[in-house]
Amino acid sequence: MARKTLFRQLLQQLHLTTYEGFSAQFERAAVELADLVGDHRLASVRISSRQFDRWYGGELETLPRPDACRVLEHMLGRPASELFSVVHTHDEERHGDSRNSAEEPQRPPSQHRSSQSFAPRHADDEHPLDIVSRTQQLTTSNADESTLAFLDSSLESITARYELDGPYALRPQARNLRRLVHTLLDGRQPPRARRELFRLAARAAGLLGYMAVNTGDFALAEAYCTEARELSRVIGDVETELWASGTLSFGLYYVGRYAEADACAAAAMARAPHSAQCIRLLANGRARALAKTGQDQAATHAIGQALELSEIHDVPVGITSCISFEPYGHARTLANAVTTHLSLGNVDQVLKDAEQIDDLVEHSDSPWSRALVRLDVSTALLKQPSPDLEHSMSLGSEALALCADAPITSVWQRARDLREQAQRWRDQRVVREYDEEFRTWSSQPAALAMSSSRSRAV
Repeated sequence: MARKTLFRQLLQQLHLTTYEGFSAQFERAAVELADLVGDHRLASVRISSRQFDRWYGGELETLPRPDACRVLEHMLGRPASELFSVVHTHDEERHGDSRNSAEEPQRPPSQHRSSQSFAPRHADDEHPLDIVSRTQQLTTSNADESTLAFLDSSLESITARYELDGPYALRPQARNLRRLVHTLLDGRQPPRARRELFRLAARAAGLLGYMAVNTGDFALAEAYCTEARELSRVIGDVETELWASGTLSFGLYYVGRYAEADACAAAAMARAPHSAQCIRLLANGRARALAKTGQDQAATHAIGQALELSEIHDVPVGITSCISFEPYGHARTLANAVTTHLSLGNVDQVLKDAEQIDDLVEHSDSPWSRALVRLDVSTALLKQPSPDLEHSMSLGSEALALCADAPITSVWQRARDLREQAQRWRDQRVVREYDEEFRTWSSQPAALAMSSSRSRAV
């Protein structure tokens, strides 16, 4: 007949009376303890169904192996010597247990003393089962590994599809994802799962912030980026924090607040000056903003720093996704250099850099990148000593066509700037044709919303 041990009593209290249920909790406790004490051997400790049956039935003559005892003590909050000692209920103490008296052999006095060797509990002491139950509650999670993996893959999916589907199609999915993570955060998780939920919440907010910049809503972008930065700081996720600061700088640039855009990027860089995220902060944040404020040497130096960091971190050669949390690829950094040199009036450098990345840009999955480089080159062609109107307006028209279905703020602004640059030749047919194409393109509801938001922000 099974002996009534504290181990059996605790498992009944916690509804872990089957091998499957107990084994799952035991393995989880083994991993947690391994992380806690830095002994990775413990993560692989397992028990067989036969061992469980012997433990549960009180059939042990000696304690389990030391590693198994350590996991059990972590899981159930009591020394192994107590877990496998015999206990009596109050009814048994008053009336006896007929089954035990009839079926169990009498234990030697030493065994009686061992099972009753605990110090007497005071009236204000908590019951051991209450303590274990509370521990179980605190370590229970509403976000298991499969849930966290699903949320992470959903974020990656949005990032991967962004430049094909655009912000208008993906924004509802990103909002739903952020809402789900926030709902989970209202529940209970152990520290490791909670930290991962904070990271996911920060990145979901960051994606929405980037989308808000692309759709021309800077107030919303600022709110989302602030959320992403604060959540990242709480868990010490510097990479996501720098990414969010880069997106905020990006938004400040497109509402014409160039000094603030530079200051935002510079402050973020000071947090981790050697991080690969600083490539983006330098090329997309500082260099372009410095060029707009007339700080030629500083802007050129920022581009040089970005390219040096790209070599150190061995970044991808091609055009990385604009919204990716990964470091900028080399070609994307050079695309930002093109924009910087255009603002500085370095027309020859614009055309040189654009030619260097032309093949990578044209074979990328990003219609926005192809459009933006075309618009920079087309504007540079107008600033040459001998302007090439035909080629410039042709590139401008191609850029509008590339983004016909998904206009974004950056394309709208540069297309508008090209139109304004070309007005001095407005009597030319190609300029009038581009002007008409731009008017038609920018009459889309999405483009009109960008124009309205830009006017309010400025």
